[in-house]
Order: sequence, then C-alpha cells, then structure tokens
Amino acid sequence: MTNVLVIKANNRPDGVSTKMYETFMAEASKVEGLTLSTFDVFEENLEYFGQELFNAFGKAQNGEALTAREQASIDSLNKSREALTAADLVVFAFPLWNLTIPAALQSFIDYTYSAGYSFKYDENGNLVSLMTDKKYIVLSARGGIYSTPETAPMEMAATYINTVIAGVYGMTKVGEVIIEGHNANPAEAANIIEAGLAQVKEVAQTLATVTA
Repeated sequence: MTNVLVIKANNRPDGVSTKMYETFMAEASKVEGLTLSTFDVFEENLEYFGQELFNAFGKAQNGEALTAREQASIDSLNKSREALTAADLVVFAFPLWNLTIPAALQSFIDYTYSAGYSFKYDENGNLVSLMTDKKYIVLSARGGIYSTPETAPMEMAATYINTVIAGVYGMTKVGEVIIEGHNANPAEAANIIEAGLAQVKEVAQTLATVTA
C-alpha cells in the first residue's frame, strides 16, 4: 500500500482549492493500493512556531513542567512530523492568500523544515535533502492571474511550496494543477474551475502508475 497524505489548507467551504481537495479525494479513493489520510492544518489548530518550542525543549531536558503553549508547540511538532514521516506521497491543496500560503500551512512547514529531519548539512556546509524517497503533488487556486512574466514574481504560494518541498526536502513532484483567473474573469469562472477540476481528476488517476 502507498500512504498518501493530503494536506488540506483551506477552511472555506466554497473555496476553489477546497473543491480541488474534495475532487482529488473522491477520485483517488477509486485507485487501488492507496491509503488516503487528510491533515487539515486548520482543524489541527497548530500552535504558531516560536520561542515556546525552544523553551519546551529546554524544560523537557530538565524535567520541568511545560506551559500550555509550550506543550501545544511540542504536540504540533510531533503530529506534523508523524504525519509527514508516514507518507510516501504528499498532496498539498492550498489557495494563494495575499500572495502567499495560509498561515496554518506555514505552521506545518515550520514544524517540518528542520536540519536533521527534512535536510542536513554535509561536512562542506552544503544542504543535503533527507526526503528524496517521497513524492508530492501541488493543487493550488488563485483568483487572479499570476502566470505572466509581469505577475509571476508576485506569486509566493506554489512557488514557495515547490522551493521548500522539492528544493529543501528533496521530494519529487509528480503532479501540479493550478486554477487561476476565476475572480479576474468572472464570466469564465465556471469554465475555468471546471477545467481545473478535470485536471485534478487526471492527476489523481495517474497515482495508479506513479505509486506502482
């Protein structure tokens, strides 16, 4: 069996990337040999990454009691890493919000972006990826158009995820679907979304061969 972890990073019921998530799950459930699980970064209510985590490490070593936020940081670290470690393939379903990813998804990245876990440095100080045995898929939606030479530099959601997950963690991307322009072109919004969701179905169907 192939363990597929789907990171759901939109809590808007009518969000386009929510529809992408739902479409992927429905189609992937028809593929034999997959074990599907969802990590909803909003439902998990991850503690924001910060000094509380480092305080917790120090206190744990000394056997001291943790504050509620320190314990929440430890819990967020553990459940994020446990989910990612168990996955063979990771699907990121997220929107572009204010030119970047949702804060809840950033928290998941913060807890898994760590030397000794997702990457390390060699004796020459070069970064070495530690998750080269995993694959990933990007499913993202953005209401504006960010694929032109003029607007592409502003897009810091899909670009960021690809930079981190491929460039640092070392996973191999096996699919990407970007739905864009549905807010910028409301007259064509339904067609844009329909076409994008059809691509999501196709990506899910490819898992029959990608994970074989």
